[in-house]
Amino acid sequence: MEAAIARYLEPRIPGAAGLNVSNLFRIPGGASRETWMFDASWSAGGETVTANFILRKDPPASLVESDREVEYTFYDAFAESAVPVPRMRWLEQDESHLNGAFFIMERILGCDSSPRRIQEPDYAEARPMLARQLYEIAAAIHTFDWRQSGIARLIDAPAPETCWSREVAYWEDMIDRNELTPQPIARAAIRWLKRNPPPPAQRVSVVHGDYRVGNFLYTKEGIKGIVDWEMAHLGDPLEDLAWSFMELWRVGTPLMGGIVQRDEAIRTWEAASGLKADREALHWWDVFSGVKAQGIWVTGAKAFDSGKTQEPILAYTSWGLINRQDEILLHSMGRDA
Repeated sequence: MEAAIARYLEPRIPGAAGLNVSNLFRIPGGASRETWMFDASWSAGGETVTANFILRKDPPASLVESDREVEYTFYDAFAESAVPVPRMRWLEQDESHLNGAFFIMERILGCDSSPRRIQEPDYAEARPMLARQLYEIAAAIHTFDWRQSGIARLIDAPAPETCWSREVAYWEDMIDRNELTPQPIARAAIRWLKRNPPPPAQRVSVVHGDYRVGNFLYTKEGIKGIVDWEMAHLGDPLEDLAWSFMELWRVGTPLMGGIVQRDEAIRTWEAASGLKADREALHWWDVFSGVKAQGIWVTGAKAFDSGKTQEPILAYTSWGLINRQDEILLHSMGRDA
């Protein structure tokens, strides 16, 4: 694979000669793309040049159905914006190079990403700052003028009043197609969502789709990169806010993502975005988050059960989380707004 990547890169880097790829390593986790890190070195103009890259490759099966061009476009749209993202370099749809489509981006070095690492004592002083930045960056995503970017060319925007119904239909279909056993609690939640629709979106925004602790790169100086845009779409920004609050991400603490009080996160996001987090609407999106998550877990379970993949993470996240997600859905439906 190192030789294949080198053959791909050398003609795409102006003036590069003798390009060599080393330290290729598949990053554990990541259930929607294979993620590989590698180093490259080459000669150019009599100098030796080195660079560090990340390659995201389509797997045989995954937890979510997503389009690599869409993911690449959302990353690329936020280059040079208030939202820190890695620099995108190449999008390749031809599967012949690496036995699958892929894209390559520059690697942000020297960061942590684990939701557990941020809980450790040496991050105690930095956690409040990281929590504030997390919701300030969310606000920057949700107020971004996507109509002036490549997103507008690639994605159909819903009307403000249909943001909710489009998402419910999408995830209900995922459960319909992928459940291995009946999902009565998710079905009850879907019925509740349809009977109690939220108000129209205040703004049709970029929605990251998986915005939470664990999907950003950070140091004690701040957040350096927002990653994992494979579920990004256009919709109601409250979807991201509610998803970041989901019980599953709290790592055994009462804090959102294990790092911040819910009301404090809302205040930060409202102040930075100029939008309002209506509590009843947020409750609706909280229940929706449970349905969406269950759609992800049953999709991964089917992929593993059908033999499309032997990735242990799909077995763990699917069978290990389906019952837990039912509990969370019951909590959400019974919770006051």
